[in-house]
Amino acid sequence: MKMCASFTILLVSVISLNCFSQFKPKSNDIDKKIQAKFINLLEFPIDSNAIPRTMNLSTGVIKKVPSKDWTSGFFAGNLWQIYKLTGDVRYKEKAALWNAFIEKEKFNGNTHDMGFKVYCSFGKGLKVEKNDKYKAIIIKSAQTLITRFNSKIGAIRSWDHNKESWDFPVIIDNMLNLELLFEASKLTGDTKYQDIAIQHANTTLKNHFRKDNSCFHVVDYDTISGAVRSRGTHQGFNDQSSWARGQSWAVYGFTMAYRYTKNKEYLKQAEATAKYYINNKTMPADGIPYWDFNDTSIPNSPRDASSAAVMASALVELFSFTKNKEYLNYANKVITTLSTDKYLLNQSVKGPFILDHSTGNWPKKDEIDQPIVYADYYFLEAIIRKQAL
Repeated sequence: MKMCASFTILLVSVISLNCFSQFKPKSNDIDKKIQAKFINLLEFPIDSNAIPRTMNLSTGVIKKVPSKDWTSGFFAGNLWQIYKLTGDVRYKEKAALWNAFIEKEKFNGNTHDMGFKVYCSFGKGLKVEKNDKYKAIIIKSAQTLITRFNSKIGAIRSWDHNKESWDFPVIIDNMLNLELLFEASKLTGDTKYQDIAIQHANTTLKNHFRKDNSCFHVVDYDTISGAVRSRGTHQGFNDQSSWARGQSWAVYGFTMAYRYTKNKEYLKQAEATAKYYINNKTMPADGIPYWDFNDTSIPNSPRDASSAAVMASALVELFSFTKNKEYLNYANKVITTLSTDKYLLNQSVKGPFILDHSTGNWPKKDEIDQPIVYADYYFLEAIIRKQAL
């Protein structure tokens, strides 16, 4: 019975994903100001150790990273998505070249970010074209990722650093890496990947959320008992604050998990956290949140376009399941706002990015009010998902 139910879940996921995987370029629907940014991504010089992550607009210095960085898959993913939006094969060809630099990460078991790196690059490529090599890379990456799973805790370990403070930390971001596992089960017919993904989602659902439906960033577990040791917000204003991008990861992650499983508890949590976010008293009228909803410096705090972009993409999908227009209205507002001169990277700047005004890691004063590659990724995805409706 378990095997039969699992394959039913897989079949449902295939059907529900169709609307997001069809290639229908609609370049005429894309704002010309956005399209004008695309060429800067295409022309960025290829270098295996210089994948663009962010840019300091004051100095003009582009921060470049190797494949092991958690953001490495987004740039190739952006090129794949631009190809879907425009039909221009140059972007597809460049995306494949950037993909090649990330392949070795399929063996990297020292990180939970396999989904961000591999699925955001090879997964996007696989939605564009049938490619057996890409399938094999995704499957191997899933095999590597599940080595970080602890059955006592029921979760995949996130970080290996800061061991003096954490025993087994799990961050809300990790929800997005589960898509790689769900897809690996779909590609192989082996349910072990999705079984682990479901256990991780269930553990996160149980322990990451507050009564107001906001979420903590980090939950640390005891590896002996499996019990929660602590809850905190490592990249937020303080441990009790609501880090804006963390809330977006939560809504995106549980909406995606619902897509594959049809578990109504996942949908319920996604909706509850989405409403907390959309209707937060500190949310500006344009829909782009401050980096943390509890920063005491609001309204003089930096915004986070990346959080808004992640949430917009998540809410287009959440709308497709619920038909609640509140979600689509917010997504439309964000897409419209991010398409204005206020948030698009200034045309005089030749960096390989589309959006400005994202916040990376405020506590470390790192990547504050800058272009960041993953903001572009989820912005493009939100546009594609909206078109698919």
